[in-house]
Amino acid sequence: MTIPSKAPRLVLASASPRRLDLLRQIGIVPDAVDPADLDETPQRDELPPQHALRLAAEKASCVAARHPDSWILAADTVVACGRRILPKAEREEEARRCLSLLSGRRHRVIGGIVLLIPGTEGHRRIDRLVRTDVTFKVLDRAETDAYIASGEWKGKAGGYAIQGRAGALVRWIGGSYSNVVGLSLHEVAGMLHGAGFPLPPPTPPAP
Repeated sequence: MTIPSKAPRLVLASASPRRLDLLRQIGIVPDAVDPADLDETPQRDELPPQHALRLAAEKASCVAARHPDSWILAADTVVACGRRILPKAEREEEARRCLSLLSGRRHRVIGGIVLLIPGTEGHRRIDRLVRTDVTFKVLDRAETDAYIASGEWKGKAGGYAIQGRAGALVRWIGGSYSNVVGLSLHEVAGMLHGAGFPLPPPTPPAP
């Protein structure tokens, strides 16, 4: 008699409800959500892509130590203007500075994604960097004040959330929309599938 192999267990190493919602959107429901508590301050001379991938890798490694037999998915999202990494705005003045910098300009949203696959000799790592270009309209004072009043900027990289009211401020986007929200679904699905993780079947069209 063949004993069925144990189903793989997926752990999302993120406290972001947006990433969890995005995964659920394509039918992927992690078995556990276990965020890592890290210092996310950029290192000296660290470029935005390096920063995003380093933090994703550190999150994954930290959580993997607590789940040695599980698949670990971690990500980090960076909003960058040139070499400058914009903060996750926690105060109104931070959000205003971000919006002023983004007004009428193109910026980059860089997503670092790390997948750790368990094995007999520890976890094997796969990683990806995803870039999306975003251009804001020129913001007037009233638009900035209205967005600040919404409170959607709190804790968001670059001081905005594209899936909310800031969607009306975006004039153009090139690349993955879900990457700007917090996780590129195309890349994640491809990474999991390519590594052999069983993905849910596609939902049949409505009759």
